[in-house]
Amino acid sequence: MKKIIHLSDLHVGHEDCGDKFRALIDNITFLKQPADNYAILVTGDIVDNATKSDQTDEALDGLRQLEERGYRVLVVPGNHDYGTGTRGYANSVTSFKERYYGSKRITYPKLDIIGKIAFIGLDSTADELHWRDRFLSEGEIGVAQLRRLKRMLNRPEVLSRKKVVYLHHHPFDFKLGMQLKDSGDLKVIIENKVDMLLFGHYHVNPVTAGKIYNGVWGIPRCYNAGSSTHKNGNIGFHRVIDLANDDPRMDYDGNFI
Repeated sequence: MKKIIHLSDLHVGHEDCGDKFRALIDNITFLKQPADNYAILVTGDIVDNATKSDQTDEALDGLRQLEERGYRVLVVPGNHDYGTGTRGYANSVTSFKERYYGSKRITYPKLDIIGKIAFIGLDSTADELHWRDRFLSEGEIGVAQLRRLKRMLNRPEVLSRKKVVYLHHHPFDFKLGMQLKDSGDLKVIIENKVDMLLFGHYHVNPVTAGKIYNGVWGIPRCYNAGSSTHKNGNIGFHRVIDLANDDPRMDYDGNFI
């Protein structure tokens, strides 16, 4: 069973976040071997401004370096990956799929089965890109995606494995203008049914950024990574998780920068 390294809110392109991401890559490579023992999950806001192609190019180069060094890398989009963070653009949804997944036909939830783990990635941003909400940082999974998630969790190949759900927006704590609006609907579907829930988005408020929520919704492991590049000096973590160990107390911050 692969161990998991959880990163989030890299914000490549903002001040020194690109330098810190490169340091993360080198330190993960040095400290976590063999590489094929690990899956690296990035829960959105990979870049700071998706309208600037140089930021996406830099981020993709870093992710490819990790893959070339033997790590399995899984990503989902955040609000900054579809625009500036406060303003989003609908055409960014297809662009993200083409650039990060290599196909615009990818649908969410995105299922990747790796050994004994089913990784289920959600897009908590695309449903916010209609005219009424595109200027906010709120999240919404949407009815259609939630229905697909419910069906996916009942598929035999998923039922028989450990299940990791990962998304960008924070599903628990309410923060005006940044909340996941349909978190209650998500709860109904995944409560007591998955083994881990990973997310980011909050990395300014010291009360919520990087907070551990283990046991909420009957899910043994629930982690907010904050900003893994410590954007603007904010709290951030690089959690290393081994699902083969049922005790979450054995999870730790890799402290890679």
